[in-house]
Amino acid sequence: MSETQRIDQWLWHARFFKTRGLATRLVASGKLRVDGAHVSKPAFALRPGMTLTFPQARRVRVIRVDNLAARRGPAPEAQTLYTDLTPAPETEVPANPRYEGKGRPTKKDRRSMGLSGRPPLD
Repeated sequence: MSETQRIDQWLWHARFFKTRGLATRLVASGKLRVDGAHVSKPAFALRPGMTLTFPQARRVRVIRVDNLAARRGPAPEAQTLYTDLTPAPETEVPANPRYEGKGRPTKKDRRSMGLSGRPPLD
Protein backbone atom coordinates (compact mmCIF):
# COMPACT_ATOMS: atom_id res chain seq x y z
CA MET A 1 0.00 0.00 0.00
CA SER A 2 1.23 3.50 -0.76
CA GLU A 3 2.23 6.08 1.83
CA THR A 4 -0.68 8.39 0.94
CA GLN A 5 -4.43 8.11 0.43
CA ARG A 6 -7.16 10.41 -0.86
CA ILE A 7 -8.69 12.34 2.02
CA ASP A 8 -12.30 11.67 1.01
CA GLN A 9 -11.55 7.96 0.73
CA TRP A 10 -9.91 7.87 4.16
CA LEU A 11 -12.83 9.70 5.82
CA TRP A 12 -15.19 7.11 4.34
CA HIS A 13 -12.94 4.16 5.31
CA ALA A 14 -12.66 5.50 8.87
CA ARG A 15 -16.49 5.60 9.00
CA PHE A 16 -16.91 9.31 9.67
CA PHE A 17 -19.35 9.44 6.74
CA LYS A 18 -21.87 6.90 5.51
CA THR A 19 -21.01 7.43 1.84
CA ARG A 20 -17.92 8.57 0.01
CA GLY A 21 -20.04 11.23 -1.68
CA LEU A 22 -20.80 12.84 1.70
CA ALA A 23 -17.09 12.86 2.53
CA THR A 24 -16.32 14.42 -0.87
CA ARG A 25 -18.98 17.07 -0.30
CA LEU A 26 -17.49 18.05 3.08
CA VAL A 27 -13.97 18.35 1.64
CA ALA A 28 -15.19 20.33 -1.39
CA SER A 29 -17.08 22.74 0.89
CA GLY A 30 -13.75 23.95 2.34
CA LYS A 31 -14.75 23.23 5.95
CA LEU A 32 -12.04 20.62 6.44
CA ARG A 33 -8.62 21.60 7.79
CA VAL A 34 -5.46 19.53 7.63
CA ASP A 35 -2.82 20.66 10.11
CA GLY A 36 -4.62 24.02 10.35
CA ALA A 37 -4.81 24.73 6.60
CA HIS A 38 -8.11 24.63 4.70
CA VAL A 39 -8.36 21.85 2.11
CA SER A 40 -10.97 21.90 -0.65
CA LYS A 41 -9.76 19.12 -2.96
CA PRO A 42 -11.04 15.58 -2.30
CA ALA A 43 -7.88 14.16 -3.92
CA PHE A 44 -5.63 15.73 -1.25
CA ALA A 45 -2.90 13.22 -0.31
CA LEU A 46 -3.32 12.26 3.34
CA ARG A 47 -0.43 10.77 5.34
CA PRO A 48 -0.25 9.26 8.83
CA GLY A 49 0.48 11.85 11.51
CA MET A 50 -1.67 14.60 9.99
CA THR A 51 -4.39 16.26 12.09
CA LEU A 52 -7.87 16.78 10.63
CA THR A 53 -10.43 19.28 11.93
CA PHE A 54 -13.99 19.27 10.57
CA PRO A 55 -17.58 19.89 11.69
CA GLN A 56 -19.80 16.89 12.27
CA ALA A 57 -23.15 16.61 14.06
CA ARG A 58 -23.12 20.10 15.64
CA ARG A 59 -19.59 19.77 17.00
CA VAL A 60 -16.06 20.09 15.71
CA ARG A 61 -14.08 16.86 15.40
CA VAL A 62 -10.29 16.85 15.81
CA ILE A 63 -8.69 13.65 14.52
CA ARG A 64 -5.07 12.50 14.20
CA VAL A 65 -4.47 10.01 11.39
CA ASP A 66 -2.60 6.93 12.66
CA ASN A 67 -2.95 4.52 9.72
CA LEU A 68 -4.24 4.38 6.17
CA ALA A 69 -6.87 1.86 5.07
CA ALA A 70 -7.05 -0.49 2.11
CA ARG A 71 -10.78 -1.08 2.53
CA ARG A 72 -13.81 0.05 4.48
CA GLY A 73 -13.90 -2.55 7.20
CA PRO A 74 -15.97 -3.02 10.34
CA ALA A 75 -16.17 -0.29 12.98
CA PRO A 76 -13.56 -1.77 15.36
CA GLU A 77 -11.09 -1.93 12.47
CA ALA A 78 -11.94 1.64 11.43
CA GLN A 79 -11.27 2.93 14.95
CA THR A 80 -7.64 1.80 14.69
CA LEU A 81 -7.08 4.27 11.84
CA TYR A 82 -7.24 7.40 14.01
CA THR A 83 -6.96 8.95 17.44
CA ASP A 84 -9.84 11.19 18.46
CA LEU A 85 -8.52 14.44 19.97
CA THR A 86 -11.94 16.10 20.12
CA PRO A 87 -12.46 17.93 23.42
CA ALA A 88 -15.31 16.66 25.58
CA PRO A 89 -18.57 18.52 24.94
CA GLU A 90 -19.57 21.08 27.51
CA THR A 91 -22.65 19.71 29.24
CA GLU A 92 -24.39 22.92 30.09
CA VAL A 93 -28.07 22.54 30.86
CA PRO A 94 -29.96 25.73 30.06
CA ALA A 95 -31.91 26.93 33.06
CA ASN A 96 -35.60 27.56 32.64
CA PRO A 97 -36.35 30.73 34.61
CA ARG A 98 -40.07 29.94 34.81
CA TYR A 99 -39.92 26.42 36.16
CA GLU A 100 -37.66 24.90 38.79
CA GLY A 101 -38.53 21.22 38.32
CA LYS A 102 -40.85 20.64 41.30
CA GLY A 103 -43.40 18.69 39.30
CA ARG A 104 -46.28 20.03 37.28
CA PRO A 105 -47.38 23.49 38.44
CA THR A 106 -50.93 23.77 39.73
CA LYS A 107 -53.50 26.04 38.15
CA LYS A 108 -52.93 28.58 40.90
CA ASP A 109 -49.13 28.44 40.34
CA ARG A 110 -49.57 28.95 36.60
CA ARG A 111 -51.78 31.97 37.23
CA SER A 112 -49.25 33.46 39.64
CA MET A 113 -46.44 32.94 37.09
CA GLY A 114 -48.46 34.72 34.44
CA LEU A 115 -48.43 31.81 32.01
CA SER A 116 -52.17 31.58 31.47
CA GLY A 117 -52.62 34.90 29.68
CA ARG A 118 -54.64 36.27 32.58
CA PRO A 119 -53.39 38.93 34.96
CA PRO A 120 -51.62 37.43 38.01
CA LEU A 121 -53.48 37.00 41.30
CA ASP A 122 -52.71 39.32 44.16
